[in-house]
Amino acid sequence: MSMEIKKITDPAFRKYGRIIEGVDFTELLDVMAKEPCPDDVIYVASAPELEALPVFEVLQTKIYGEMPIEIGYCNGHNTKLNAFEYHRDSELNIAQTDAVLIVGLRADVTDEMTYDTSKAEAFLLPAGMGVEVFATTLHYAPAGPGGEGFRVVIVLPRGTNTDLEKEHAGGEDANLTAKNKWLIGHPEGGLPEGSPMGLIGENLSIL
Repeated sequence: MSMEIKKITDPAFRKYGRIIEGVDFTELLDVMAKEPCPDDVIYVASAPELEALPVFEVLQTKIYGEMPIEIGYCNGHNTKLNAFEYHRDSELNIAQTDAVLIVGLRADVTDEMTYDTSKAEAFLLPAGMGVEVFATTLHYAPAGPGGEGFRVVIVLPRGTNTDLEKEHAGGEDANLTAKNKWLIGHPEGGLPEGSPMGLIGENLSIL
């Protein structure tokens, strides 16, 4: 069964994030339109061509309170949940194309690091709009409406999603798969062998 897709302006999204106002994303999205959109999903944590734009300083100063940031992207084709991740900080998603965000609440993750996928919701993020996805929100790769490709700019604190330098095991620590990235996978999500699992229920689809 396909998910109901709500508008990002629906009041139901307010517990997951907020729409970013007062920032001009035009130049950023013009450059983003030239980035690859493969048949699968590609994620780049830090893209120099995006970070060289004037909006980098605006986002670093105005949205992240002068904390160092990285600007990258998540592009491709996807229609399913597959996994959830979360960070200790907010993430910005800025849509170059229409995209669907599948989200949940960190508060619904059990002490055993499991999550019931029936609690997840989906929201359509229109092209040209940016949202702050709160640190308390579970999220993963966007999905493309109607199975179409998507291009979404991803902004995070610098170093997020880069390689770990130490061993991690036990409890929540076992779900840390990259710096500032805690992952909860679905058994049918096609994740690399050894990835931490914990999503219980259907691997949700927007189609």
